[in-house]
Amino acid sequence: MGLTAAMRGFFVFLLSVSVVLGQTGYGVTYSSTQICAVKGSTVEIKSSFTYPYKVGRRSTTVEKTFWFTGSEPDDLSTDSKYSGRVTHSCNENKCTLRISDLRESDSAEYKFIFITNQEGGRFTGSPGVTLTVSVLHVEAKKTSPILYPDWAEVKCQSRCRLSARSYVWYKNGLNMNKDTYSVQQDFSPGDTVSCAFSGHEDYRSPSVYAPKLPSVSVSPSGEIVEGSSGTLTCSSDANPAANYTWYKTQTLVSNGPQLVLSSVQPSVSGEYQCTAENTMGKMSSRYITIDVKYAPKLPSVSVSPSGEIVEGSSGTLTCSSDANPAANYTWYKENQILSQGSDGVHAFISISSNNSGNYYCKSENQYGYSKSSSLFIDVQYPPKLPSVSVSPSGEIVEGSSGTLTCSSDANPAANYTWYKENEDSPKASGQIFTITDFRPEHRGSYYCEAQNRRGRHNSTLHLVGVTDLFSSVVLFLGFHPGRRNSSAVGLNPMNLWRL
Repeated sequence: MGLTAAMRGFFVFLLSVSVVLGQTGYGVTYSSTQICAVKGSTVEIKSSFTYPYKVGRRSTTVEKTFWFTGSEPDDLSTDSKYSGRVTHSCNENKCTLRISDLRESDSAEYKFIFITNQEGGRFTGSPGVTLTVSVLHVEAKKTSPILYPDWAEVKCQSRCRLSARSYVWYKNGLNMNKDTYSVQQDFSPGDTVSCAFSGHEDYRSPSVYAPKLPSVSVSPSGEIVEGSSGTLTCSSDANPAANYTWYKTQTLVSNGPQLVLSSVQPSVSGEYQCTAENTMGKMSSRYITIDVKYAPKLPSVSVSPSGEIVEGSSGTLTCSSDANPAANYTWYKENQILSQGSDGVHAFISISSNNSGNYYCKSENQYGYSKSSSLFIDVQYPPKLPSVSVSPSGEIVEGSSGTLTCSSDANPAANYTWYKENEDSPKASGQIFTITDFRPEHRGSYYCEAQNRRGRHNSTLHLVGVTDLFSSVVLFLGFHPGRRNSSAVGLNPMNLWRL
């Protein structure tokens, strides 16, 4: 049987006759056993039936006719999934099932049944009519991706093939004037391509096209903190479905629509981009910046200028720490706060000796803090005014011994030299000057000089007298504060006392 103009969208691929005989004279015949139709179109399935007009003396009447699918004969017109899409009509002993707006789920085996008033008068045709609802789709592949990257071959595919049938091809909605099963042509990234059977242009395949601009999302949203996990997801409207590739600053890092970041480290920070690609072309997303937040790392500390630090000079302590966001810094000396700020710098305008000590800094942001190791500042300075002492104190008897001691605050430690007034040669070197046998000639003015590579300072000691056992002259030692580079005061004989 052929197609009529009123049966638009109804395709018949295999014609056959199926007759099922029950009792004498009963039977069902289908016009075809295999039907293929395009999704969205309308199909008509036809059958005819025969029955005896009389069984014995009882006339036969047809009480009910309907169509069904599956093993149970349930009237198709009462099935909710066919609601509004199915009609069943009979003209004498010829019946037609009409299904509109075909869906893929309508693919099934359809059977006709009629029921008479006779005993056991229920008859159907088996096998029934197999309906295949075909969804046209375009299959695309690259012809020569290296030589001709924009060229592709497209084929119009369906679940059932219709022999000797021509096709209609559309590019961006316009007829390409191609009627073959496959087409080879160059396609731009924005082009859409679809196909249809000739004569059934209203039932086109879905369009194929290169990926649209991919979108990238981050989960969970908000800040990404060191040690946490997250996922980047790339999606693009594309047909056929796109394959995805992830790049970090143009370096391939992963394949697939999702990039999973586990136990995130600061090194993960950077610019990311995904590329969506199918046989019709490819498209890259905009860059997305991953900014991993983390607490300050162990700070490093430095002093400028480097080298020796001299009293009176200026200098700076600098603290720096890798942190995101940037850290604020606090400088400490022996656990006492010196300064705070975002630059990590503590300045000395004029360094003094009391600036010597242990320093450290703390870097801190909202994710945590870290303390530096200790930095010792050693301020160097010339000797301060020396102090002197004598032992034993009080009277010095001729022939006895005594010790003169000189001390001065200095960094580095001072070296000491002892001098007697009006004598060019030093009397002794070292912090301690010992006289083992006091005699009258030891009378006079003595002073010590404290010296290091930063400078020198003098102090004066006045030796006033010595007790002479034979002349009963009592001499005393006296101490007078010295002064830097001062001259010693000479012995005045009028200061001698007799017993």
